[in-house]
Amino acid sequence: MYAIVKVGGKQYRVEKGDSLLVDRMPDDEGAKVALQPLLYRSDDAVFDGSDLEKVKVEAVVTAHERGKKVRVFKFKPKRGYKKAQGHRSELTRLEIKDIKMLTRKSTAAKAGADKEDTDGS
Repeated sequence: MYAIVKVGGKQYRVEKGDSLLVDRMPDDEGAKVALQPLLYRSDDAVFDGSDLEKVKVEAVVTAHERGKKVRVFKFKPKRGYKKAQGHRSELTRLEIKDIKMLTRKSTAAKAGADKEDTDGS
């Protein structure tokens, strides 16, 4: 069972227990985050918007990190132009706690089942 989720404008394939490195999120460490599913796959695939509303992907923010340093160097030959810059991305590590498809019974069916239990006793 896996899901494709959208986080920060990017798509990731996640399974339960995965660790995911995404762009910095404003949530504190230890906070639970609900991710937006784009696809859910277990025995059958769920693509439809109305069915995707029933899919819940829960993650926990485990850490805020900084990415590897990227060096940028520009120069133009024969002109004496040289420019060096560096950049480190601000990242958040998420741990996927649960991927589930919610199934809810209608209240009428549930009330009927409760009534049968009380009548049969």
